[in-house]
Amino acid sequence: MRTLTSARTPALVLDRDKAARNMARMRDRLAIAAPGLRLRPHLKTAKSIPVAEMLFAGGRGPITVSTLREAEVFGEAGFTDVLYAVGLDPSKIGRVAALRRRGIDLKVITDNPEVAGAISAAAAGSPIPTLIEIDVDGHRAGLPWANGAAMAAVAAALGSNLAGVMTHAGGSYALSEPDRLARASLDEARRAVHAADLLRQAGFSVKIVSIGSTPTGLSASDLTGVSEFRAGVFMFGDLVMHGIGVCPLDHIALSVLASVTGFYPERGRAIIDAGWMALSRDRGTAEQAVDQGYGLVCDLDGRPLDDVVVIAANQEHGTIAPRPGSGAALPPLRVGDRVRVLPNHACATAAQHGSYEVIEGGSAEIVARWERFHGW
Repeated sequence: MRTLTSARTPALVLDRDKAARNMARMRDRLAIAAPGLRLRPHLKTAKSIPVAEMLFAGGRGPITVSTLREAEVFGEAGFTDVLYAVGLDPSKIGRVAALRRRGIDLKVITDNPEVAGAISAAAAGSPIPTLIEIDVDGHRAGLPWANGAAMAAVAAALGSNLAGVMTHAGGSYALSEPDRLARASLDEARRAVHAADLLRQAGFSVKIVSIGSTPTGLSASDLTGVSEFRAGVFMFGDLVMHGIGVCPLDHIALSVLASVTGFYPERGRAIIDAGWMALSRDRGTAEQAVDQGYGLVCDLDGRPLDDVVVIAANQEHGTIAPRPGSGAALPPLRVGDRVRVLPNHACATAAQHGSYEVIEGGSAEIVARWERFHGW
């Protein structure tokens, strides 16, 4: 029997029960906000077939990906309804067409009329379903949600390839108050629907209205007019989501198992064998109300140690100490003790590892190893 006390460190640990509850929580919330709404989970964080199967109770459903490599791997595993939710580089159109010829219903996005024209030229009678990316909060890419003329220009260039509109309310990551998150969720939905209506009024067929982010999904109350919702980090949770206010600490399903390699009570710190190669360099909580350093330290059972964080990270060394200014004390540790570190950003931390060590119900027994894949 393999356990957390015998596994090699550092290792990526996934609590399957917590992940399952997180998945159910998102589905339940969306069912209230818009009965019949389709969840198209984003698998850029998971990059794992067994995790994808958990989302659909062993079946196959619609998914979102951020790389064509993800579309290939998940497509080969039977997840053939796929949205590639990154603005399309024209050099990748041939690869997209090849995936579609293999039976993968791959949909793409663009906000650029020239790229839209290239998609139409490459489709040559075999449509490549394309969603127009719109901007609802100034976060990243997309056409302004109220600019009907700009959207119509892209739609005209797409012709029969036009499938709908999509957006990502990434600006919600900068929020933390429940009322502002609820407002962001309403704005995301209403602005996306308005964009779709502008295109319909201009004579275009818009079947898909696709929106999503974990904070807005878990804050949703009314998603009327939206056809599908995309989110990914909700299934694992992380410290950024905790700081936003949508993920209690005990909902975080992902952690990094590490061994104590040095203990220095006179310095008020200890060293673990998990540096930025295991934890990532992500400092996503640095601008939040509570700075979690490079991760929050827990005991082997996953219980947070009082205000103990990874205060510094080298390539293979992590320095753990009480959070600066907290007044907390470093608990007594011995070289060889095991700790678990909750991640700032689940996507970045998971990307450092090749597999998950899967546990259930807080037990230290490792019940499975689930492989992850990488690449673009």
